Parts: sequence; structure tokens; C-alpha cells
Amino acid sequence: MKIIADENIPFAREAFGCLGEVTLAKGRAITHDMVREADALFVRSVTKVNAALLDGTSVKFVATATIGVDHIDLGYLSERGIGFAAAPGSNANSVAEYVVAALLVLAHRGGFRLEGKTIGVVGVGNVGRRVVEKCRALGMHVLQNDPPLQRQTGDPRFLPLSALLEADILTFHVPLTKEGPDATHHMISADLLSRFNVGTILINTSRGAVADTAALVEAADSGRLGGLVLDVFEREPNIPPALVEKADLATPHIAGYSYDGKVAGTMMVYRAACEFFGRPVQWDAAAAMPPPQHPRLNPLADIHPSQPSLSPADEDILRQLVLTLYNIEADDAQLRKMLDLPAEQRGAYFDSLRKTYPVRREFHNTRVETAGLPDSLRAKIAGLGFRV
Repeated sequence: MKIIADENIPFAREAFGCLGEVTLAKGRAITHDMVREADALFVRSVTKVNAALLDGTSVKFVATATIGVDHIDLGYLSERGIGFAAAPGSNANSVAEYVVAALLVLAHRGGFRLEGKTIGVVGVGNVGRRVVEKCRALGMHVLQNDPPLQRQTGDPRFLPLSALLEADILTFHVPLTKEGPDATHHMISADLLSRFNVGTILINTSRGAVADTAALVEAADSGRLGGLVLDVFEREPNIPPALVEKADLATPHIAGYSYDGKVAGTMMVYRAACEFFGRPVQWDAAAAMPPPQHPRLNPLADIHPSQPSLSPADEDILRQLVLTLYNIEADDAQLRKMLDLPAEQRGAYFDSLRKTYPVRREFHNTRVETAGLPDSLRAKIAGLGFRV
């Protein structure tokens, strides 16, 4: 069996090699000729899988090791009888941890507390649900919007989007869709932004085209936004420098790039391929994972706040704890170096940041010593996913 796989899929050779001969390639460089005689194709979000790529090939199975599928022509695969698998939920916790890190950094920079603030979560699927849980653990008041879930369940907690516009913070976790009653393409529009309260913080970690770039730049220029966090951009990897300049935190589409999440994605599509081809599961992701860099942390002994803490000090300790495991400001600083490059080099630089992204482990790999901490802080640490 011949297999083509994106080289950015962790353990691609080890996992898919149990099924056949694996050729690794850059995701954006996977071509029709390359997959002509392949039996299986494993991609991430940068590879467009459609008729142009697959017509006349021997590909029988396609998998994307990502939660999003907007880069896959599912109708075409169905018509051709080509098997398909994705990795829904694999990096959901990673994205939720990214949002937590962003919130704690913005609160520290702005001199405000997250506890008591209202956050609106737009899209309450695998990612949004975890964001809701972690924001509640921080003591935030959470409003939820998800029209498909509201229709399916009738649950009154799912509010119309207009009801979320009074929130202090809005975070978007929707798939990218261009048609139907719940189309999300450019849902963050000039009209929507004009209805935000002055000072609203906006976070987008879903897909770049969920937001209208020109409208975002205009809103940032107007001073209406109280903060802007962007992990995704239109026209990646050739992203608009103006948005990087305007954002308080800008990162190269890596919110879901925890090592745990990426390896979970590999395992999910590997198992799906084994089932499709009737092969036994031989590779185990758990055995392949490296030990965490910080298996234990003591907030009182290991973490030393560099600024006078807010009162009480729980959010300052939480920020230091989270940044020890995931320094979102370092990712922001790396992306901003793009602004110093010639325009023709920026796209390659964006891709290089993703390809060479360092190992980032999720909070559950770290046990936090909570002796001497107040019960309220201990509950927040556990609620964010750390072991206590």
C-alpha cells in the first residue's frame, strides 16, 4: 500500500508505516502527480482535497488530522466512494487552553480581573464546550450561542448572537461554512462589529475567513475594540500585516498545536484507516509520547510573580502557572518578526513557524502542588485541567 502524508503530522511514518510505504511531503506541495498511485492520503488543513487533486488517482481513503474539514470536498469524496476520516475534538482542549492563556495575559496587561467578567462563546462544539468549562472555572459569567445546537436541543442556554453583544469578551469557535442558515463566512462583519460595546475584546481561533479582514482593521483603528486576539487569518499563509500590527496577540494558526492534540489527531485517523482497510491497530500513541517538561509545579516555590499581584492574587498565580506551560506571548513575538521581512518572504515564514512549532504539552500533564493555597484557587487550578 502506498501512502502520502503531510510531514507535519506527528509520528506519521511510525503510525501509517504499519499500513504500508509512507512518503512524507509538505502539505502545500502535495500534488496530483504525487498522489496518482497512492492508496491513502493523510493531510492537515493546508492541503485542498478535491477533484483537481484526486481525479484519475488510485486514492481510496483520505483523512485529515484536524478538526476542521473546510479544506475537503466531502461531496466529491462521497461521489467517488472514497473513504474519509477527520479528527474532531482532537485539539479542542489545546484551543481552550490557548484562550485561557490569552485571557490571563490581556487581563494582566489591562489591569482587570477575569472573575466576574462576561464572555460570550460563539459555537459550543468540541472546542467551545471546553472554553465554557474553563471560563467558568475562572469565575466568569458565560453566555453561549450555537444556533444548530439550539434547534436540535431547544436548550434555553443557547442564546441568539445579539444577546451576546453585551459581553465584555467574545470568542469564536465555529466551523467555516459559506451556505445555509448558519453560514459563518465573514460573520464577524462590519455590521456585527459596529454593534459591539466600546471596549469589547474579540478572540478568533476558528478560521480566518470567519472574520472580514477589512472590517477588523477598521474596528481596531476606530478604538472600538478593547482587545484583539487572532490565531487565524484570511489568505494564510499570506496574511495581512495590518492585522498582526493591530492585534494585541497574534499567532500563526497554532492554538490547536499542543503536542497532545496533534498526536491524538494522528491516532484518530490511523485507527480510522485501520478500520477502513481491515487492518489491526498496531501503533499506540501513548507509548510514543515524551515526558512533560513540567510534570510538577509548586506555585509558591516555583513561580515568582514579577509584578505586584491583584487582590486577591489568584489570577496572577494562575497566569504565571499557565505561562510556565504555554507562553503565548512568545508565539506572538515570533509572528511579529514577519513584519520585518520583505513581503515575498512572509508566507514562507508563517509556514515555517507552524512546521517548527515547539513541543507544547497540555495542562493535564502537570500536577500542581496546592498545599497552602486557598480552596478557591485550588478549584480554579483543577478547573483549568491541571492535576492537583
